[in-house]
Amino acid sequence: MKTILVINSGSSSIKVQLIKMPAEKVLASALVERIGLEGAAVHFTPGNAEKISLQHDIPDHETGLKLVAGMLMDKDNGVIGSIAEIDAVGHRVVHGGNLFSDTIVINDEVKQAIKDLFSLAPLHNPPNYKGIEVSQAIFPHAVQVAVFDTAFHQSIPERAHKYAIPEKFYSDHHIRVFGFHGISHKYVTTKATEYLKRDKLKIISIHLGNGCSMTAVKDGKSIDHSLGFGPVNGLIMGTRSGDIDQSVIFYLVENLGYTSEQVSEILHKESGMLGLTGFSDLRDIEEEAQKGNEACQLALEMNAYRIKKYIGAYAAAMNGVDAIVFTAGIGENSDILRELVCRKMDYLGIELEDYKNEIRSKEVRVISKEHSKVAVLVVPTNEELEIAKQTYIMARD
Repeated sequence: MKTILVINSGSSSIKVQLIKMPAEKVLASALVERIGLEGAAVHFTPGNAEKISLQHDIPDHETGLKLVAGMLMDKDNGVIGSIAEIDAVGHRVVHGGNLFSDTIVINDEVKQAIKDLFSLAPLHNPPNYKGIEVSQAIFPHAVQVAVFDTAFHQSIPERAHKYAIPEKFYSDHHIRVFGFHGISHKYVTTKATEYLKRDKLKIISIHLGNGCSMTAVKDGKSIDHSLGFGPVNGLIMGTRSGDIDQSVIFYLVENLGYTSEQVSEILHKESGMLGLTGFSDLRDIEEEAQKGNEACQLALEMNAYRIKKYIGAYAAAMNGVDAIVFTAGIGENSDILRELVCRKMDYLGIELEDYKNEIRSKEVRVISKEHSKVAVLVVPTNEELEIAKQTYIMARD
């Protein structure tokens, strides 16, 4: 048995879980939020007990993680006696570029490579790196492991991951499809394969949260993905535009006077469902749509239509589809969007069972009709558990 600490370090927050492996037992979880800001706090949940919240001045990530370590060892509410009981720390790292196709034990060379990739993920890799440095200082005896969001997509073949631009941009600057949400897509497609009890499956995984992506997975390997060099293309997201004609960008810059920085801000933070409706939270949009808000009704139709197009494309790419998986916050909870996506898809063998679709559950479940050629599943994602699994393998070896 190994005790694995999973760390997902963001720019102003740290998500933590302590998991006993291979039993997959969550001993505790914690969230450090608003690091360096007013109103900073740590929320700590030991096992199945009630959450404990602590308002505290948290100027940096080191302070936040030290507070979490103290809570883990607290004499009244802690779950371990000392930090020496933590065998390994698994870190989520968003971008591994083309350098990392698998999980790896962190050493100085790995750390330098993560730093070298800062420019490809400026919002994510720097805080991921900071989490590693702080963790090494606080948990010096633990094996430190990096689990990359992009690694699952390294199996995408060249015909799908290259862009039709001059070769020098690929060879010299590594501009290609990298893909994201790989930890989630790997976890849910593995769970779907286990649930359906079939080894070789063609699965379309649909990760719908504030950020959204789809992956074509054939026999357990990613062969295409909707996000590419960065996290803004593909599906319509909470504030991100998804696919857009490049000419629109040139027009905004050359004819309307926007700077490239302003265009990036628009496409990343002011577009998507927010730009269409004024709301970024799908729950608000669904509520407004039910009240007759036409902009919200249209936005939902547009969102579902974009997903349908990718389903068709990936079914063609794999010469068929056996299962479709919905996951992440929206994918797991929005029966409205799932119904819109699966409506009038019987040509592809997708037939939704309405009463199954409306059931709320935290378990893996099939929501398609019994005779549906394509199985439609809802699989709750668990990125922390997937990181723990991969970290456990590295620590065990």
